[in-house]
Amino acid sequence: MKKVQVKQLLSMLVLFSFMGVNSQNKSKNNAPLFSNFTYQGNDKVYTDNPLKSDEFYTPILQGCYPDPAITRKGDDYYMVCSSFAMFPGVPIFHSKDLVNWTDLGGVLNDVTQFNPHDTGISQGVYAPGITYNPHNDTFYMIVTAFSGGLGNIIVKTKDPKKGWGNPIKLAFGGIDPSIFFDDNGKGYIVHNDAPDNGKERYNGHRVIKVWEYDVENDKVIPGTDKIIVDGGVDPAKNPIWIEAPHLYKKDGKYFLMCAEGGTGGNHTEVIFKSDSPKGPFIPAPSNPILTQKYFGRDRKNRVDWAGHADLVKGPGDKYYGVFLAVRPNEKNRVNTGRETFMLPVDWSGEFPVFENGLVPLEPKLKMPQGVTENKTGKEGFFPNGNFAFNDNFTSAKLDNRWIGLRGPREKFTAITKKGLQINPFETNIKELKPTSTLFYRQQHNTFSLTTTIDYKPKSDKDLAGLVALQNEGSNYVFGITMKDKDYYVVLQKNQKTRRDAAINSTIVASAKIDLKKPVQLQMKANGDDYEFGYSVNGTDFVNVGGVVSGDILSTDVAGGFTGCLLGLYATSTNDAKP
Repeated sequence: MKKVQVKQLLSMLVLFSFMGVNSQNKSKNNAPLFSNFTYQGNDKVYTDNPLKSDEFYTPILQGCYPDPAITRKGDDYYMVCSSFAMFPGVPIFHSKDLVNWTDLGGVLNDVTQFNPHDTGISQGVYAPGITYNPHNDTFYMIVTAFSGGLGNIIVKTKDPKKGWGNPIKLAFGGIDPSIFFDDNGKGYIVHNDAPDNGKERYNGHRVIKVWEYDVENDKVIPGTDKIIVDGGVDPAKNPIWIEAPHLYKKDGKYFLMCAEGGTGGNHTEVIFKSDSPKGPFIPAPSNPILTQKYFGRDRKNRVDWAGHADLVKGPGDKYYGVFLAVRPNEKNRVNTGRETFMLPVDWSGEFPVFENGLVPLEPKLKMPQGVTENKTGKEGFFPNGNFAFNDNFTSAKLDNRWIGLRGPREKFTAITKKGLQINPFETNIKELKPTSTLFYRQQHNTFSLTTTIDYKPKSDKDLAGLVALQNEGSNYVFGITMKDKDYYVVLQKNQKTRRDAAINSTIVASAKIDLKKPVQLQMKANGDDYEFGYSVNGTDFVNVGGVVSGDILSTDVAGGFTGCLLGLYATSTNDAKP
């Protein structure tokens, strides 16, 4: 049987299993039914900086869309980002102009091939690369998968809109791989790795390696690996975490761009030059070419942690760079996670330089040459700025912005005539397992979220409602459950104070509730302040628990690499007791 037939058969079997689960959903009369979901962003930076007709906002992807990589074929641009243990893996976007982007879903969308079922939220897959090879008209997505024993893998396609081939395991270690094709069609892979023989001179000492790539057989060529950067720009200063390498060629010379300094406050982007893809690479005297590390925390509309970039030639042959950065709230929390930003790049001289990348970043950019209309949030294009996302769950297919955690959303969801039904797993949100939770990324520091839930739990083990989650050990659960013969709405705080500690679960507040008809649940945030409430009449909301801190929803408290996820949650192993 041909490989493609095997893949189709496996996909059909998985689909049938999902259909079976969905039919089970419909037979469970105590499964929650969600409808009338509304998310509304209201960040001051956007109200204070309205767009003119020739402008667009950056970040171009708000919320947890970090580690961007970008490529181009003709007038088509494709961009991928990290997804960690979210499912599907490696979100991918398409644009014709670098301003208006369409969400194509995830590259790794087959759970039989990528299954992060038992991994922490910051594992899974991260730091992808995407490259179009004009010599064989093929797109390559390469990434490190920290689950299922995959390691570094590559997948290919002729058309990213039509899906991708099977993952191909590559025989090298390290992380952050990217692939480059030279003018003669020869392939090279560059990646971050530990020094040879594990001889680290200091904590954070890493190297960049290059391999020759066998394009015909899709494998690195044994024995061709070589260290091309040892430590970073200035080895005498013990630079840390050289990573996220990308190779480019311009005017007959090879350029290696990397991140340096770690993905926090000292994050920078640096550039090297060589006569050969295998070095030696000489750092530019102007390094870094992008960073926000030099500025005080009190600056207006603060953007920080800029780095982990990739370059592409845009409209009018003008270079642009995509990169990650964060927008902390007033208490320096990073609840929206690391987002994808963009800047124009000046490559008129010897080395590329991000325009205004060494001064405090601004929230707006001029549209590229020839781009006449900003359609973000319209006609199916991904929104940015202050926007509303409304979903009545009446479409045949869920919006791509809805994601699962450690497994596919299709395994626990069913779209009915009355809304979205979630079949509760026997899994608690605090477990390292797939949970029956449909997630949406928090995309603003100030937002409100409401949804209607039709649900009557059968016991105190049943709960359904909302969750705000940074990871399995840092989250809030706000849901409806049962105690004796009464129904309650309960707010639970789950926090792990140390990596090796047990999760400390506390009931912030609870209230008896009337479930004669569907109830509205609400979550609001104003920077670090979060509030939860419910309404039985559709108008008046009753606060539960007062104002609670969003500190546990930030990476600076919870750790890890992700942003806060907002979820529609159901479980049959509830431990939040009123």
